This record gives sequence, C-alpha cells and structure tokens, in this order.
Amino acid sequence: MFRILMFGVLASLFFSSTFVLNRAMSLEGGHWVWSASLRYFWMLLLLAGWLGVTGKARLGLDALRLYRKHFLFWTVAGSVGFGVFYALITFSSVYTPGWVVAATWQLTILATPLVLLGFGRRVPLKAILLTLIIFVGVILVNVEQASTASLSSTLWGALPVLVAAFAYPFGNQLVWEARAGESKFLPAIDHPAMDDSICRVLLLTIGSLPLWVLLILFTSPPVPSTGQIVQTGIVAVCSGVIATSLFLHARHSAQSSAELAAADSTQSMEVIFSLAGEAILLGHVAPGPVGWAGIGLTMLGLILYVKVQSKG
Repeated sequence: MFRILMFGVLASLFFSSTFVLNRAMSLEGGHWVWSASLRYFWMLLLLAGWLGVTGKARLGLDALRLYRKHFLFWTVAGSVGFGVFYALITFSSVYTPGWVVAATWQLTILATPLVLLGFGRRVPLKAILLTLIIFVGVILVNVEQASTASLSSTLWGALPVLVAAFAYPFGNQLVWEARAGESKFLPAIDHPAMDDSICRVLLLTIGSLPLWVLLILFTSPPVPSTGQIVQTGIVAVCSGVIATSLFLHARHSAQSSAELAAADSTQSMEVIFSLAGEAILLGHVAPGPVGWAGIGLTMLGLILYVKVQSKG
C-alpha cells in the first residue's frame, strides 16, 4: 500500500502542471482545444521515442498490434479516459483558476467508488461515506469562487470537471478490467505490453486521437502560438508521460478495489501543488477562509479515506 501511495503522490506533483499551465495558456489567449489536443500529439512522439531509446521498440510494435486487434476497445477507452477527461479539464481552465479546477477535480475520488461499483467491484461503504467529506470541501472551494466571479463562470468551470471526474476512472478501469480478463463484456487482453505502463499510456493516447481530430475539425480553432506549442510540450512531458505513467503504475500495482481507490485518492495532493504553482508562476493570491476550509476538508477526507482503505 505504501508504494502505491508514494507513486500516486509523486504523480500528483507532475499532474499539477496541467492545471497551472492550462490556466496560463488560457490567460495568454490560447484556444483550449489546442491546449488539450497538442498535449496528446506531443505524447505520441515522446512515448514512441522513449520506447525506441530504451530498447522496447518491439514491445511498442506489439502495442500497435494490440490496438489494431482491439480497435474499438482502445478507441473507447482512450477517447473517454484521456479524451473526454482532458478536453473538459482544459475547457474549464478558461473560466476558473487552475487550483479551483484541481480542487473540483477531486470529485474523481467520489466518482471512483461509483465506477468500481458499476463494474461489479466491491467497495467498502465507509470509504464512500468518507469521500463525501471531500465533496463538501469541493463545494466550499466553488462557493468561494462564485463569490469572486459570476455564477455562470463558476458553473462552466465546475460542471465539465464533474463529468471529467467520472470519465477518467471509467477509462482507466476499462483497461484494468481487460487486463484482468474477468469481464464477459470486454476483451481479455493478456500480453506483456499490458504490463508496461508506457505501453498502456501509448495505447490510450492512440485511442484518443480520433476524438482530438473531430474536436479540431468541429471547433476550427486559430493556429496555436509558439508559446502554446512549447507549453503543451511541457505538460505532455510532466503530466502526460511522467505523471500518467507513475499513476498507472500505482493503479495497476493494486490487487484489490481498496488499493485501486487508495491510488486514485492520492490525486487530492494536486490541489496543494497547483495552488503553490499558481502562486509562484502566475502571482495568484491565496484563497480566502472559505477556500482554505474547502482545501482542508479535501485533505482531511484524503487522510481518513486512505486510513480506512489501508485497514481494508
């Protein structure tokens, strides 16, 4: 359990770059579709390059064969787990600060047990009840945001993240279930590539590409600036490659639903990391009393949640 939590928290540190840099690109006038899609185009190049220089080119080719063999599965898993999730997260950054998006994103900790239940996995009732503490914390953070911005902006910043909070664990759980091979509705994918975190990220990235192409064609965004291209590259390295690989390593090391939920719960640390990042890089002021209370409840919920899960 300790190793799972350690990798999860470290992943949260790198994940926080997403919220900070997406907000920075939004303030600079960059279109959210490019902020979202360019990250995954960068990731495709980075992941392929990494597999090549580490001597895993053959494993990477095996991953491509797995994608071709299970095209529909990987397209759905990638489009939902990477595409829908990140498109909505990036869209929200247009309307609200990154640390607020990060705090609202913690609803995924409430969503994860519900997703697990949907897949027929057992989740302790006490764990679900403890996630409600985190939910209250998220509400307080958005209440404070609504007091400083319009209700419309607050809703446009919060509601897409709510949907993203379910999309991310759903997409990842599809992969977990396929790897376990216990579902009669999903393909059983038993292959060495499924044991490699980089290959799993590559498969999900390729699966998300059709969604990005459709979004670009539908929105017809203006040409991205050089700065936006560079910043999405940084996000791709920090969040897309390093953080995602660390997180999936933690998640796929889990042997039970309790450990899976514990790995997902470490994402609460993204709030603190994002808040610090925005204060340092963007000069944003600290949240007020209500915001700090919300963050405090979120962290308290995390601590209690992990404590209960570790006993389970």
